Amino acid sequence: MRDLTVLISGAGIAGPALAHWLTRHNNHPTIIERAQTIRPGGQAVDFRGAPQLEVLTRMGILDAIRQAQTHMGDIKIVDGHGRRLSSLPSAAFSGEVEILRGDLSRILHDAAPAEYLFGDSITTLTETAHGVHVTFERSAPRTFDLVVGADGIRSKIRELAFGDTPAQTRHLGMYGAIFSVPGTYGLDHEGVMYSEPARCATIVSTGGRTRAALDFAAPPLTYDHRDRARQQALVEEAFAGAGWEVPRLLRQMREAGDFYFAPAAQIVLPAYSSGRVALLGDAGHAPGPGGMGTGLALIGAYVLAGELAEADDHETAFSRYESRMRPYVTTCQRQARGADTFLVPRKKSQIWRRNQMMRLLPYMPGKSLIKRMTERAASAIDLRSYATP
Repeated sequence: MRDLTVLISGAGIAGPALAHWLTRHNNHPTIIERAQTIRPGGQAVDFRGAPQLEVLTRMGILDAIRQAQTHMGDIKIVDGHGRRLSSLPSAAFSGEVEILRGDLSRILHDAAPAEYLFGDSITTLTETAHGVHVTFERSAPRTFDLVVGADGIRSKIRELAFGDTPAQTRHLGMYGAIFSVPGTYGLDHEGVMYSEPARCATIVSTGGRTRAALDFAAPPLTYDHRDRARQQALVEEAFAGAGWEVPRLLRQMREAGDFYFAPAAQIVLPAYSSGRVALLGDAGHAPGPGGMGTGLALIGAYVLAGELAEADDHETAFSRYESRMRPYVTTCQRQARGADTFLVPRKKSQIWRRNQMMRLLPYMPGKSLIKRMTERAASAIDLRSYATP
C-alpha cells in the first residue's frame, strides 16, 4: 500500500522511527505529541545484536548514533560511606552502542520527514469504513487511513482503541524515578550505585551530564501520572531515612526539570491491532527493564512499515506485523523478568550475594554469559528486506 495517511501518537522513539520508514515507502505520516518539543536527556539506552544494528544501518543513522555514544564505563557499587564494594562491568551489561534517550530522539526526529503536532493530544477515535476520524484537544478534527499508538506504556491510544484493563499490565515489582542533577558527583563517564533493602540509588555522568535514578520495590501503586508532586512524594516516602547521597538527591529531584517516574512493567495484549489502529513499541508490548525496549521499538517500526508497504490491505499487514514480532517480543519480555531482584533486592543478604557475584564476575569462567544471553535474545528475529521505491 502507498499514499496512506497515518497518524502516529508519540514523538519519542518508536513514532519517529515509524515515520521514517513510512515516508521511505511513499506514505504520509503525521506525529502528534503532548509535549511542546522533543524531550531532552533521559536514561541511557543501548542496541545489541545483529538485527538491531542492521535496522540502524538501513535507516542511515548508525554513524550519528556512534558519534553520540555515552562511552560509559563501569558502575561502582558502594556502601553508605562511598567505599567501593564491587562493580557492574559495562562489558557485561551494556550493548554494542549506548546513547542517551534524548540524543536518540533528536537523531530520529531529524531522520523522520513528517508533519508534527506538538502540544496536542488525541481525544477520540471513531473508525469508519474508509478511515479513522480523530478529534484533538486543540487541533481541528481530521480523518486518517490508519492510526498507530507509539505513546509508551501509559498509551492513550491503547486505552481508546483497546480499553485499558489491569490484565494488560504485568507489574514487575518496582518503580523508578530518573532526573538530571547538577555537578558530576566526581564522576566521569562512569556511575555509582548504592543499595538498601528494597531501594537503590544510582548516579551516572557522561559527556558533562549527570543523571540520577531512584528505584524502589513496591506493589502496584495508584496515582495520577500527570501529578508530578504526588509521584515525587511517593519517591520520598520510599527513600525516607536512606543514607549515602540520597537526601541530597531527593532535594535535587524536586528541582529537576526533566523528572520522569514510571513502573517497571510489561504490556501483554492478545493482539497488537484493532481495526485500523495498531500499537508499536512500549504501547503494545513493553518488555520492562533489561528487555531491550528501544531496539524492539525500532525493529517493530521497520517491520510494521514494511508489511504495510507489501500488503494489499491493513488487516493483512497488521496480522503479518504481529506474527513476525510476537515471538521476538516474548523472548525479550522473558529476558526482563526478575530485574527487580537484581536492582532492588529485598534483604541485606540478597544485596550482599549480588555484590559478591559482581565482585567475582571478572574471574569466573562464565563471565561473558550475561552478555551472550542478552545478545542471543536481541538476535532472536530474522530481519526481512522490504523493497523501497
